[in-house]
Amino acid sequence: MESANQDINLNSPNKGLGVDSLTDVPVGGAASNASNAASTVPPGLTEEEAEELRTELSKVEEEIHTLRQVLSAKEKHSYELKRKLGLSPLNEFKQNITKGWQDVQTSNAYKKTQETLTQAGQKTSAALSTMGTAISKKLGDMRNSPTFKSFEDKVGNIKHKVVGGRGDGEGVQSPAETKSVQDNAPF
Repeated sequence: MESANQDINLNSPNKGLGVDSLTDVPVGGAASNASNAASTVPPGLTEEEAEELRTELSKVEEEIHTLRQVLSAKEKHSYELKRKLGLSPLNEFKQNITKGWQDVQTSNAYKKTQETLTQAGQKTSAALSTMGTAISKKLGDMRNSPTFKSFEDKVGNIKHKVVGGRGDGEGVQSPAETKSVQDNAPF
């Protein structure tokens, strides 16, 4: 609301300094300027036309002054009403964000994008599921292959040698049993 109190007159020496524009405006408005400028008449205008324009300018500046006062009073009244209602700038910001998000969600572009992303997600999920099934099937086939069975037997034999029969609740094997297993091992 600071901008309402700034001097808007671009010819003023106080422009943009935050000086209260309502107290800075001369009472005579452009009328005092009109008397200074009365001696100079712009080319292409008669004295009467120039005086008429000066009078109109004075009236417009007075209206601007009045409108500034009314606007300032309305802004103060609005601020007081908001304060009494407990509305803070943060609450207003939250409400604006919520309303904006609701507007976005109801827009056609958002709905189309959401539908497209949902379809893409479903297709991706189906593709990953198919790929997972294919990998599981391949691993199952591989596990049932003779090469894997041979490898599994060898790993089991090595584990049995390292851990011994204690892991399965069996007794300790004799070195003769271990040696026979070793004879069959290719490495």
